[in-house]
This record gives sequence, C-alpha cells and structure tokens, in this order.
Amino acid sequence: MILNSLPKFSLFGIDVDYKDANIICLPIPYDSTTSYQSGTRNGPREIINASRFIESYSLELNKDLSYLKIFTEDELAPNYNSPIDTINDIKKEVNAILEKKKIPLLIGGEHTITIGAILAFYELGIKDLFVVHFDAHTDSYDEFQGSKFTHATVISRVREKFDYISIGIRSIDKGSLELLNSKKIIDIDRSRDIDFVSRLINERKESNIYITFDFDVLDPSEMPSVGTPEPNGMYYREIISIMKKIKKNVIGLDFTEFMPIPNLAYPNFLAAKLIYNTLGIFF
Repeated sequence: MILNSLPKFSLFGIDVDYKDANIICLPIPYDSTTSYQSGTRNGPREIINASRFIESYSLELNKDLSYLKIFTEDELAPNYNSPIDTINDIKKEVNAILEKKKIPLLIGGEHTITIGAILAFYELGIKDLFVVHFDAHTDSYDEFQGSKFTHATVISRVREKFDYISIGIRSIDKGSLELLNSKKIIDIDRSRDIDFVSRLINERKESNIYITFDFDVLDPSEMPSVGTPEPNGMYYREIISIMKKIKKNVIGLDFTEFMPIPNLAYPNFLAAKLIYNTLGIFF
C-alpha cells in the first residue's frame, strides 16, 4: 500500500538542498521585548505550515512560482540572556548566508530581528543599500523600556547604518513628527498613492534594497493576527501593487510581528501568500 504524504515542513513545501537554493529562509521565534501582546514566537511555524498548502500558481502574477529555490533552516533558538545576544546570533546566521551569495529571508518573531540582519549587511561592507520599511508604527524610539534593542527602536538602529523609508505609518511618537515632511516616513494617506511611493524608492541612488515588513501595516480587518493592531491600515492588494512597481534589486527581506490566533486560519494564509508573491515579484 502506498501512503500519501503531506508537503515537506518547509516554506511552501519546497524541497531543495542548501547548495542549490538562492533564498535561505531563517525562522526566528523570538518575542522577548514585546510591549503589549506576546505570541509572535509562534509566527514562523504557523506561516510555514500554511504556506505548504497554497497553490504554486499565482493569479496576482499570472505565473507558477514553483521555480523558487528556497531552503528552510531550522528555527533559530532564541537567546534569552539579552536582546543583543539574540541580535548577534541572527547577525552570525545572516553573515553565513550572505557569504554563500544567497538571499536571507527572515520570518519572525518580533521586529527586533531586523537589527541583526542589518548589522550583517553593514559589517560585510555592503554600502549600496537602502531599507524599505512597511509598518503601522515608526519604531523610531532611540530607547524603549530601558533598552536600545527592542521592537520599538528598530528603525533608530537601522538609520545608524543605512538610509530608509517607512511606508504605511499611522501611529507615531512625538519625536518623529518632524520626519513626516522629510520623505522618511510616509503616512497612511500618501502610502495609498502607489505611484508616489514607488517613485520615491525608485529614485534612490542605491541599487539594492532590504525590505522589512511588519504585518501590522495591514488593516486589522484583513490582518488581525498582530500584537499591536492599528485601525485604518493598508490592504494586501495595495502592498502587492507597490511591490510590483519597485525596480530595485532586493538582497534581503524579513517579515515580522505575525501573532497567530488559535483556530483562525485565514491570516496565516494571507501572510504566507504575501511572502510568496513578494518573492515571485523580485526573484
């Protein structure tokens, strides 16, 4: 008797060897600095699980994406000594991926994981890089709850190394208000002008971009599975439209702050499909 088997427990069920992959998925179940609801540590596993059951053909892109060569690493064990220890562990893993000339794809876990990836790019001497940040929040506190390394300080640490643009902002600290007119922070109304946002990115002198995506940029009606939801968010279709218009070379990505809700499956599939189509657009 021949038994049927489920897709491999890897991102999109893709089964390739590390040496043959051009994209390396690094799941990071870390949420030690969350300030409201915890649970994003469960995000990577649920996104990967849902991803195994989506169709390989993308209607949004009108093509089959089964050609993607993605290797899924084992989950990176969180280091509970301190956030900086976890960041250093992530930096080492991303360094190893970059040294093999492959694309790191991080799935969180909280947004703090981005800092480790950015430090890896910086320490390898990659200068031709611009960070594209999708988020409901600016994440631009210099220090939060006594630490410079939390989900609320990510962009402050990013801008110490690379220039950036934040898209979809609808919650902002007073200290960041001046950035609203600097084209660093694009509020929700201007973010809906797809041509405006894509033009700001495409006009940059840098050839390469790193995309960091916080799922709370999406409206809670479409994406309730986040720790700090904000009303009046962007929608999946708007995000995909922006991605399609970006004409830069993507050399790294992360998707963060997905907090699964038990017995509510549709956000898991939305998260997986957004990642799938993003990869299909750029690779």
